[in-house]
Amino acid sequence: MIKKSILWLHKWLGLIVGLIIFVVSITGCIYVFYDDLKTIVYPERYSIQENKMPVSKQALPLTDLIEIANKNLPTNEKVTRVDLYLDKDRTWIFRANKTDKEKTLYHNYMVYYKRVFINPYSGKVQFVENTKYEFFQVVLQLHQTLLLGKNVGHTIVALSTVIFIILTISGLVLWWPKKWKKKLVKKAVWVNFSVKWKRLVYDLHNVLGFQTFIFVLIIAFTGLIFSYPSFKKFTTKTLNSITISENDKDLSLEKNVILNPNNILNESLLYAMEKNPEANMMSVRLRDKDEDQDIQVRLEKNKTSVFRWYYFDQNSGKLLNIKSSENQKLGDELIGMNYDLHTGGIWGYPTKILAFIVSLICASLPITGAIVWWNKQPKRR
Repeated sequence: MIKKSILWLHKWLGLIVGLIIFVVSITGCIYVFYDDLKTIVYPERYSIQENKMPVSKQALPLTDLIEIANKNLPTNEKVTRVDLYLDKDRTWIFRANKTDKEKTLYHNYMVYYKRVFINPYSGKVQFVENTKYEFFQVVLQLHQTLLLGKNVGHTIVALSTVIFIILTISGLVLWWPKKWKKKLVKKAVWVNFSVKWKRLVYDLHNVLGFQTFIFVLIIAFTGLIFSYPSFKKFTTKTLNSITISENDKDLSLEKNVILNPNNILNESLLYAMEKNPEANMMSVRLRDKDEDQDIQVRLEKNKTSVFRWYYFDQNSGKLLNIKSSENQKLGDELIGMNYDLHTGGIWGYPTKILAFIVSLICASLPITGAIVWWNKQPKRR
């Protein structure tokens, strides 16, 4: 009786959110290798097209480059963030982005999103991209909001993720063999491709769902952390409270630093570059005068979980704080790893490939589940 109720719940929840799960999974599958594909698909944007800069060549002041970027944008659009690379053959990316959270459809929700790609050593603008309609950006927005904006689309995706977790757990209950005999276990964990197609579809749904069970829960759980700030806060606080010890690396010695407040953008960036010469990339978000200026440093390629953040007071130029992945409590460390866990970048290409395969299987489950349901419907004459 219990299994029948679970089957009923599993079936109807699957039919309700199946299409959403398919779209979210297939777009996630595409986006896994975005960091690798972007330099291959758009070499004229991400790689310096002029003769390679000498190793000793210094980049122009950040404020000068921001001014160049703004001149290449419409007057009502301004740079809000800069992504820069320490490799001498990479352009710096100047983002101009504005959203209207009250709007529903993506076209209206994303007021504008441009990226200006500049050679930081010569100041030459290599490309101005209308990122709002760029392929990978549209894929990302489909994944996050179904192109329905923050309020509507984000809520639908978040609720569907919760339901998908319920489907995954209920699917495991339905899969669980009544008796753990060798023959039954083999059928439960391995697909027999020699059976008839209806049985094959049934086995693909059950077996692939079981084989990816743990990985699906990790991807879904990390997705919920993105979706619900309160859940993120609860997870962080709970795991921090059970942390026995933390890395005791002391970064306080760096804090007795005061820069010129009238040149805080340039000097704070130079300071971060000097302290982290082996870093892969840095991000600078342009803050209002009453906010602290921060510099995000990513220490490893295509990973957000190995980082340092520098915070400067814009009025006094004082270095206020340094956050680092080297001295975090368990909750903060997990949250710092969340993006890499969600996209599979946590251990490089092996986990990226795994995330790609799992996402592809997640996209297949609503299809095979719908076919199984259809095959069990009473046949009309």
